Amino acid sequence: MASTTPEGLQIRPRHMDFAFPDPLPRHWHSGDAFKTHLFDAMSVLFPDGERFFIDSVRHFRDRIEDPVLREQIRGFIGQEGHHSREHLEYSQRLKDLGYNITRIEKRAQARIRFTQKKFSPQRQLAATAALEHITAIMADGLLRDPRHMQGAHPVMARLWRWHALEETEHKAVAFDVYNQVCGSRKLLRRAMLMGTFFFVLDTTRGLAHMLKEDGLLWNWRVWRDGLSWMWGKQGIFRPLLRPYRDFFKAGFHPWQHDNLDLLHATRVEFDPQPAQASAA
Repeated sequence: MASTTPEGLQIRPRHMDFAFPDPLPRHWHSGDAFKTHLFDAMSVLFPDGERFFIDSVRHFRDRIEDPVLREQIRGFIGQEGHHSREHLEYSQRLKDLGYNITRIEKRAQARIRFTQKKFSPQRQLAATAALEHITAIMADGLLRDPRHMQGAHPVMARLWRWHALEETEHKAVAFDVYNQVCGSRKLLRRAMLMGTFFFVLDTTRGLAHMLKEDGLLWNWRVWRDGLSWMWGKQGIFRPLLRPYRDFFKAGFHPWQHDNLDLLHATRVEFDPQPAQASAA
């Protein structure tokens, strides 16, 4: 079982210009408001969150002497920067539909400002490592289980698969930097508990806001079916509980969840193959 990042892992940003549907279908995920707005709510948090991740890792970049990790930091910053850009465009499409997501964005921005003002750089990096683990296990689930995107608009499904692929590639970068500059497991576990709380809170608030705008907030069937899809017997999030808990184990490293085969299989969707590259 891997306890470090695999040797030779390439982390390079892909320049993906997604031609978002204009207008974006209000319920682009299989005509289902709950599924659509769950992803919409997470997306609204990403632009500011990913800039925070970049800043927290960049702060320690000059203290990293390992040239491999320094190169991976560069790839991490590039990938997160592209994610932020695409999800800003996504947010604009939501605003065009009439969803008032500015309040959600401002709340997230205020919390990030507070964190950067009050918390040490080590705590900020711990928060990044923790939240990157949450995104990594969700990305693994999305790439592994087609039910996550079944029935979704093809452009939106591609956006989320691209994001999940790159989250998988760089899932251990912040963790590896943290281990070199701090390493406290106690601080890391505390950051995970706090990060989980606010991620769930903010995502749920965003989901509820958009359902309210659709006139569906108090529709019990929407919540029944949505929560069953997430957490029911065959729920897409149930398999994530065990890998989530692994983060709290002594000696845990993100690549102990070895999904290199899945990563390589997904890259075929997004990276030019040798024959295509030579033809181009």
